[in-house]
Amino acid sequence: MANGGFSWDQIDDVLLDMDGTLLDRHFDNFFFEEELPRRYAVLQGLSFDESRSRLMAMYRSMEGELAWTDLHYWSERVGIDVVAMHKELDHMIGFLPGAEEFLQYLQRLGKRVTIITNAHESGLSVKTAKTGLDQYVDRIVDAFEIGYLKMRPEYWPKCQRLLGFDPARSLFMDDDEGCLVAAERFGVAHLIHSAKSSSRLPPAPLAQFFSVAGFRPLLDGHPVIRQE
Repeated sequence: MANGGFSWDQIDDVLLDMDGTLLDRHFDNFFFEEELPRRYAVLQGLSFDESRSRLMAMYRSMEGELAWTDLHYWSERVGIDVVAMHKELDHMIGFLPGAEEFLQYLQRLGKRVTIITNAHESGLSVKTAKTGLDQYVDRIVDAFEIGYLKMRPEYWPKCQRLLGFDPARSLFMDDDEGCLVAAERFGVAHLIHSAKSSSRLPPAPLAQFFSVAGFRPLLDGHPVIRQE
């Protein structure tokens, strides 16, 4: 972070990504990179590798567009009920270690906490039903309410108008570099990178942002967060 650190006293609004920041991205990685390719392979008579390669190309072709996270779009595109699959596999959905404690900490601090997610409402509803995530925050805003994904520059002014946050007194935390860059360019003052998005993968810190591999540095006893 450009200012080298901040105190929670400088923060009114906390804007949090969902998947890979609060919820374990292992579910999404497994779903889209393993299980959906397996089922698509059976449907199309392909090998797993052929199926996975074809689906990954489809994903990349829509990256940055709303359809990228639209589960109904993907259900039609691949001929499989992707929403029903989310419900079937919801036992794999869960918080990253320390995420609930962090959300409770923010509640005690009295911060206004908003989840801003690229997720589609149909998947979001499955995840909130499974985790109770919505009980910890003031509001959840999905990208379809804004009309753009968070890595798009058009997202941030529309999000700011909707929520009324002061960028100079806001903190945004995400595991996606493109989303953090877009927020930085808009003027969000305090940015944190979630370096450990999946419980099954090693941390992947970014040099240009303050990266944390867990929530401990953000809790009691660490009122000032500084770039190492």
